[in-house]
Amino acid sequence: MQQLTKNGLLKVKATKIGQDTVLSQIIALVEEAKTGKAKLERMVDQVAKYFVPAIVIIAVGVFLGWYFIGNAGLTYSILAFVSVMIIACPCALGLATPAALMMGAAKGAENGILYKGGEYIEVASKVNLVVFDKTGTLTEGKPSVTDIITFDKMDDSELLKLAAIGESGSEHPLAKAVITKANEKGISTVSPDSFEAIAGHGLRARYSNHDIVIGNRKIMLDNNISVPKNTEKILSELEEDGKTSILVSIDNHLSGLIAVSDTIKEDAKEAILDLKNFGVESVMLTGDNERTAKAVASRIGIARVIAQVLPHQKEEIVSSIQTKENRVVAMVGDGINDAPALARADLGIAIGSGTDVAKETGGIILISNNIRDVVTALDLGKKTVSKIKQNLFWAFAYNTGLIPVAAGALVPILGLSVFGWLPILAGVAMAMSSVTVVTNSLFLGRYKPRTINRAKTK
Repeated sequence: MQQLTKNGLLKVKATKIGQDTVLSQIIALVEEAKTGKAKLERMVDQVAKYFVPAIVIIAVGVFLGWYFIGNAGLTYSILAFVSVMIIACPCALGLATPAALMMGAAKGAENGILYKGGEYIEVASKVNLVVFDKTGTLTEGKPSVTDIITFDKMDDSELLKLAAIGESGSEHPLAKAVITKANEKGISTVSPDSFEAIAGHGLRARYSNHDIVIGNRKIMLDNNISVPKNTEKILSELEEDGKTSILVSIDNHLSGLIAVSDTIKEDAKEAILDLKNFGVESVMLTGDNERTAKAVASRIGIARVIAQVLPHQKEEIVSSIQTKENRVVAMVGDGINDAPALARADLGIAIGSGTDVAKETGGIILISNNIRDVVTALDLGKKTVSKIKQNLFWAFAYNTGLIPVAAGALVPILGLSVFGWLPILAGVAMAMSSVTVVTNSLFLGRYKPRTINRAKTK
């Protein structure tokens, strides 16, 4: 297809139809993960389903018992029936969950945490493993070039120029780092004559009769470009220092490498420490090679690293952890490639500065880039669910504990005249149960993000 533009001619060649594109595949994975996830049980609805008919049966039984067996007469028997119905009115039971969820969601928003629904607050309370994407989540996502190493008398500027030209067709953060470095050195870049991105490995490009291959060891191997042993030594040293090395081949010959480093977020280490002391395991997921990944993870305090992960494998790894390890998994990410994993996890947590796809998929959105908000999101989930359980206890305590009194348990002591004021007391008790539940939920307003006392953990 050719389309005339204002200043030139744009040529576009469709290589795949809509359903075969990477974006369509990601959408399909997201939809599959969402539909495959079991819905949360609505315990209160299930209880109410049986509770209400049971109370009606009990109230009718009380009426018949006092009328036919107790010989209390029609008036007192009706008052006994009414007292039981009032005292067992499940108003507090209906308020127990939504009142706490409303306060939990409001408190989350106050602290920069957006829960998309009450079910995500409940899941947050159960999470025992958090999977973190590395770039843009644990790191700033703004890598910069730290080293340029050339081979066979290749000039630094020439290597950087050709690498920047090749990378100009890519949107990857590492590509932007190379282009930024070239701009800083006053090297002008143009678009390559041809460009092909190899997901998870690198790219191939052609410019001014030069074949350019940029990426990791795998793409060099696939293109029959050898990496000498002395170069491997240099790569190892850079990777052990936490740097990502970009190999650059010009005309099928390894001409040099560019080392790139991303800054770790200053709050990342504290967040991982807090999670550890809360009993939550942290896992780092990255496309970097294992040596670089472990070097970065060690600085943050993450012991478990899954490296060299291709974009489409993230969802598979999350699913594997869920099934094989029987863990409740939260996935924290910011990119479009994280979307399937965010959907597959029991709880997807999207960084606010991330892509719209990631934010749409996640059940929780962190407005800021502060990783410690992950800790707060999980902790607030636990506090909210704790309030729900307390509310349910008080609701059941009022509704069921006083049924015997409403049914006439005090008649042998106070006589049948007690039925004259039991409906009034039943109404007061019913109102107090609702007040108790709402007041207990309002106590969540005093919640403040907490962290472990690190002086005790050092």
